[in-house]
Amino acid sequence: METPANIMTPTCFARVATEALASKGVSVITRNKEWVVEKKMGSFLSVAKGSDEPPVFLEISFNGRKDDSKPLALVGKGITFDSGGISLKPSSGMDKMRADMGGAACVVASIYTAAALRLPINVIGLTPLCENMPSGKANKPGDVVTAMNGKTIQVDNTDAEGRLVLADALCYAATFQPTAIVDMATLTGAMIVALGASSTGVFTNSNTLWNVLHESGGVTGDRVWRMPLFELYKRQVTECQLADVNNIGCVDRAGGSCTAAAFLKEFVSANHWAHLDIASVMECKDEVPYLSKGMSGRPTRTVVEFLKRIAEKQPF
Repeated sequence: METPANIMTPTCFARVATEALASKGVSVITRNKEWVVEKKMGSFLSVAKGSDEPPVFLEISFNGRKDDSKPLALVGKGITFDSGGISLKPSSGMDKMRADMGGAACVVASIYTAAALRLPINVIGLTPLCENMPSGKANKPGDVVTAMNGKTIQVDNTDAEGRLVLADALCYAATFQPTAIVDMATLTGAMIVALGASSTGVFTNSNTLWNVLHESGGVTGDRVWRMPLFELYKRQVTECQLADVNNIGCVDRAGGSCTAAAFLKEFVSANHWAHLDIASVMECKDEVPYLSKGMSGRPTRTVVEFLKRIAEKQPF
């Protein structure tokens, strides 16, 4: 997460991840732009098209059970640099957006560790990788794009791009008929305001998933905190002028993390799904004494403990 974005491009991330995972016997398929087009991932492509760096979609398979039982799916946001696009971010602090691929990094690290520990669990990891850049090809506020499941999205803020790439990845995750889907993303600045560096915000439709995640955070000390998925937030993203759903809520700046999660839920069909907004734990200043200052890699330890407990309990 600390590697400069001109080095850690989507292509570089895919290569480094593949090499690391291969050393543990984990299978990785690197999907190119043509495959993404074929799968009609118009939401992901709408973000990627603003950059000269080609998008990559990593498909990671760890078969720890050594059978054909259904996997648990981990989905990670992989924006290797986020300028905000046409809705350009302020220059102050923009350099930190090299770490906007923290969700994808956490997916890779968690599966790598699960393989090293030989956990008896099957896991699919999916990471859509691209940059979010301003250009003549980039998304414009008010554009309408179509996701893999056919839903149309009105893009009113191009800096709310993480949810656009995750939308297609969540749709694709469903094709594996997973027991559960857990996505993780440095998604919203609103989560930093809500929780600070104390914990990761969790939005979920499953008490089973929440209980295991909560227990896992208690064991590792890298805590999680449950956030609301009220119907109110769904209405705020589906009351949309031009499309089925808007990529920002209709009430300016209100409940930003909650409306982002409500947006993602529109692309989830699983009965057990959790969204981890890890923006609040992306960086360590001096809050965690055993971590050096800089990009933290949180909450990898909690996700690994979660996988361990799922493998032991088999709650689904």
